[in-house]
Amino acid sequence: MQNRRVILSARPAGVAQAEHLSIDTATVKPPQDREILVRNHALSVDPVMRWWLSDGGGVSTPIGIGEVVRSLAVGEIVASNCEGFKPGEMVLGWFGWQEYAAVGAESVIRKVQENGLAPSLSLGVLGINGITAYLALTQVARPKPGETVLVTAAAGAVGSAAGQIARNLGCRTIGIAGSDAKVAACLDHYGYDAAVSYRSENLTQALQRHSGAGIDIFFDNVAGPVSDLVMNLLAERARIIVSGTIGVSDWSSKPEGPRHDRVLLSKRARWEGFVVFDHMDKYDLAVAQLAQWIRDGSLRYREDVLDGIEKAPDALAGLYRGENEGKRIVKLI
Repeated sequence: MQNRRVILSARPAGVAQAEHLSIDTATVKPPQDREILVRNHALSVDPVMRWWLSDGGGVSTPIGIGEVVRSLAVGEIVASNCEGFKPGEMVLGWFGWQEYAAVGAESVIRKVQENGLAPSLSLGVLGINGITAYLALTQVARPKPGETVLVTAAAGAVGSAAGQIARNLGCRTIGIAGSDAKVAACLDHYGYDAAVSYRSENLTQALQRHSGAGIDIFFDNVAGPVSDLVMNLLAERARIIVSGTIGVSDWSSKPEGPRHDRVLLSKRARWEGFVVFDHMDKYDLAVAQLAQWIRDGSLRYREDVLDGIEKAPDALAGLYRGENEGKRIVKLI
């Protein structure tokens, strides 16, 4: 039995392009003691993979040249030599961009057991994207009914969940997205109270008009100039969550930009970075709430599906080009 794998063949300076990745074939080996063999059904494509493929970004070890691309995946156990895991069970874990993965139990995040919901959702709205949105809001920002929440990359996998969760918690929501189509998705599909394109000529005026007395919670997925602009619209006691930096294409240099010290001081604001892997003890609790909202119709999602492992090498670059609508996955089965 053969296993097609996506490996890193050349180190990129920025976002990995298709030419930095290649597909090879290896023989599938049976699981060793305390291992399971998983046949991947879908592979996750996440902005953070940019750093894993380049220099690590200071938060993880870079993927080595010749190694399988690190990623989350969801799949079915086809063989097991590990107590507690049986063939036929669906699992989410660090299985990488490949068709089969022989891994130890430590690579498994959880069994996927949400009846009636597609297993692929465990890569998106029921995975680290939805979990990030839910826990960053409920554990860090702690929104109060009536507060105003602004989300950047508002139609993306994390942002779309954050906006809807804030609404479900009684907040007024504003989204910033990258195109007119994504602004329409924010309003018509995800239920934001207001949404604007960051490409708008009058972005500052539009945000001032929609933000009223100020932004109580700023859920930032992009960083960069748009985020700098939003900082000037904060309300007193605002909370800023930094969830992603997809809006910054190059961190190799650090150009001078607006400094926010005075804004944070005068507004008594709190600014905190959020990494979901620091909160894995609350994962199942978050999944249960998110699944309930999906079932009752108060949490909607979109999946951007690429069919076949051949589509994987360009999948991350396409994400940074803004091609996706919703959570991007590579579907194998």
